[in-house]
Amino acid sequence: MRTEQGLPVRLADYRPPDWLVDTVDLDVALHPSRTRVRARLALRPNPEAGAPAPVVLDGDEIAPVAIRIDGEDVSPDTYVVSADGLTITQPPPRPFLLEIETILDPSDNTKLMGLYRSGGSYCTQCEAEGFRRITYFPDRPDVMAVYTTRIEADRAEAPVLLANGNLVAAGEIAGTDRHFAVWHDPYPKPCYLFALVGGPLAVREDTFTTMSGRKVALRIFVEPGKEERAAYAMEALQRAMRWDEEAFGREYDLDVFMIVAVSDFNMGAMENKGLNVFNDKYVLASPDTATDADFAAIEAIVAHEYFHNWTGNRITCRDWFQLCLKEGLTVFRDQEFTSAMRSRAVKRIADVRALRSQQFAEDAGPLAHPVRPEVYREINNFYTATVYEKGAEVVRMLKTLLGPESFRAGMDLYFARHDGRAATVEEFVACFADAASVDLRQFMLWYSQAGTPELFVTTRHDAQAQTFAIDILQVVPPTPGQPIKAPMAVPLALGLVGPEGHDLPLVTSDGRTLPRGVLTLTQAAETFTFADIPASPALSLNRGFSAPVKITSNLSHDELRFLAARDGDPFNRWQAVQTLASALLIENVGAVRAGGAMRQDSGLIDALAAILADLRLEPAFVAQALAMPSEGDIARDIARDVDPEAIFLAGQALRCAIGTGLGDGLRAAYIDLHDDGPYSPDAASAGRRALKNVCLDLIAANGDAAGIALAERQYYSANNMTDRMAALATLSLHDTLERSAALGDFYRRYEADHLVVDKWFALQAMIPEAGTLARVRELAGHPAFSLANPNRVRALIGSFAQMNQTQFNRADGAGYAFIADTVLALDGKNPQVAARLMTAFRSWRVLEPVRRTSAEAELRRVAAAAALSRDLKDIVDRSLAAA
Repeated sequence: MRTEQGLPVRLADYRPPDWLVDTVDLDVALHPSRTRVRARLALRPNPEAGAPAPVVLDGDEIAPVAIRIDGEDVSPDTYVVSADGLTITQPPPRPFLLEIETILDPSDNTKLMGLYRSGGSYCTQCEAEGFRRITYFPDRPDVMAVYTTRIEADRAEAPVLLANGNLVAAGEIAGTDRHFAVWHDPYPKPCYLFALVGGPLAVREDTFTTMSGRKVALRIFVEPGKEERAAYAMEALQRAMRWDEEAFGREYDLDVFMIVAVSDFNMGAMENKGLNVFNDKYVLASPDTATDADFAAIEAIVAHEYFHNWTGNRITCRDWFQLCLKEGLTVFRDQEFTSAMRSRAVKRIADVRALRSQQFAEDAGPLAHPVRPEVYREINNFYTATVYEKGAEVVRMLKTLLGPESFRAGMDLYFARHDGRAATVEEFVACFADAASVDLRQFMLWYSQAGTPELFVTTRHDAQAQTFAIDILQVVPPTPGQPIKAPMAVPLALGLVGPEGHDLPLVTSDGRTLPRGVLTLTQAAETFTFADIPASPALSLNRGFSAPVKITSNLSHDELRFLAARDGDPFNRWQAVQTLASALLIENVGAVRAGGAMRQDSGLIDALAAILADLRLEPAFVAQALAMPSEGDIARDIARDVDPEAIFLAGQALRCAIGTGLGDGLRAAYIDLHDDGPYSPDAASAGRRALKNVCLDLIAANGDAAGIALAERQYYSANNMTDRMAALATLSLHDTLERSAALGDFYRRYEADHLVVDKWFALQAMIPEAGTLARVRELAGHPAFSLANPNRVRALIGSFAQMNQTQFNRADGAGYAFIADTVLALDGKNPQVAARLMTAFRSWRVLEPVRRTSAEAELRRVAAAAALSRDLKDIVDRSLAAA
């Protein structure tokens, strides 16, 4: 499914594997530079594949030391070794045992795929195509086998030896200083779920009793001395296991569940069966070192990887085109878990903010692709917001369309029908169609069509007939390779909010009651009419963000203010504020570019004041309401001839106006929310801190001495990282002596903790001022920074490229040049991280001409460089492809 030349892989070309692998026995002798891997594969012809064929195995930067069939050495004229694989040209036309020996150098593996070293430990990363860097194998998800793994190592170097499944044997190797462990996983799995870890690790242990009464051992392995910082991750794991039993009926199946935290990792975490490997930033937490956001991320990601045990492991994807089948579904599941553990409304707002920031931008640019792509050149580049977050939204729409009971019935059928199999999107959706007896053929367009649907909505009230009509025009914009689109099936939850602030009954003009308050748009243009509406209501459309669409409506300024104050749907109450603010910001961006004066909006300030004063609202919700649309949000809404500097100036002016207009209320709320008690990461406490720190930032927005002093006082007196980091972030926006002193103090306090130092790098990279690029260049030479560590690169370079719109998009092009230089330097060492950095250019076509020309020049300079990795070349080529 992959070639050395990076030729396109197409969904339409899928065919079953010629050979299946029933069992895999691995014998791995760990050594820093000469690890020996002996693999024994029980192969048999696939009856679905037709006539017998050569055995084609994938390989990447490895070479065979020995090859045997049924215990006999293979003649060199019966196999071919190439740069990307091994082919047995004359295999027996029957089941047989193939043994292959390879030698690896884990210490030299800077790509962090396959077997590599992280600190003093050995670990693996095999998704998507890393197992082929360990041994030759048909490296595709639909080849599922039962694995038994024997590991041996010097006991002093690697006293802990772990692999998938249950431990079945362990002991010393007589006459040596080495020991061994044997792990057996009884559940068939694809090779991308293989994992192996060895090293000097400490462990935090606990247990979980499943709903059937089985006791499961839980172990989280960390660097020695950090066991206490894994306590929250352990609690989150136990909550996730219980919730999955209650919400989806899914029980854990092995005797032990393990997590290993490593400091060198290309991703956030990996769901290897029974042995999850995590980036340590998503395991380690304490009040002194982790923010509320860190604790929430740990809870969500621990849950996500655990939930993969059923949606990804027990049922995997047939091919990588079906990636959304495991990732989008599991993101939906972890979002539902977090909503149950915390605030559903606040979680929904946070998820939609992230979706709009990342996925909407992806859908609007040259890297747009469907939730299920039809072609790829490098699969690593499709671990995207479209596959993950939009994929989750598609699953959520299924639940909205069908209702919770039918949705659960469809999930139960999916688990029953496909357990132990590699499934497709069609098979997944068919379970819901069968369970609910509905036709979901049009719904499947959400998987095959790229782009964010745009809805243009107008309303008409007929006072005499007492009817209210909603006219909706649906447009799905063209995207690369898809110039013409069909209308989508769009479930829209709605309410008609009457003058008293109450929802009116939803009875259509033909007397039907709208089921669950959801109408389904299926045509390019439709009208929906409701009866018994004596006075014109305010339309609350797409409640809870029931569909991932953009909406332009004829709601007036007054109607938006009314919804901001009275809408019973928390999401749309927040959305009304965002719509008011976006309109003002877009108008003021135009004023900045024209050299005119920016407008103030007292109505918006009044709406925010009312929300701030409403004691019935969750503090976390109020914090979200006071956070204005991001620079990326406004750039996306402007959509063409974008000037990031003008957007920043308009946003800064609005923050200052809010800080001034709500001054007394903000200060009163800040004082009321202050808490010197012990820190707790629970949702209510985190919400109070979130609102307090939003208040602090707005109080200090104008840069006056009192606001700076308040932030400085909070920084030095804080008893937790959340409050200290929030105060430092506020200070970072103001070029003062207080900022310099606090930044220096922060590093001295935490220089021994690499995860906290990452926060220090990231914060400085995001400062929106002209000196930041020089600061980032200087920090790239700091002793604590390493281009070889993905977390350091993401913290410093990634934060500058992705989170600092004004300085990455400098008018002189220097920001683009810096990222291009960094990507070229990194590509030979870690292509995945380099390619992800390059996605910062994804919106270059919508920039104003000067910046657009500079960005294109840097893209073309990278494209012209010699020996680009497949990962980076794919991103650059697609970014430059004709619109």
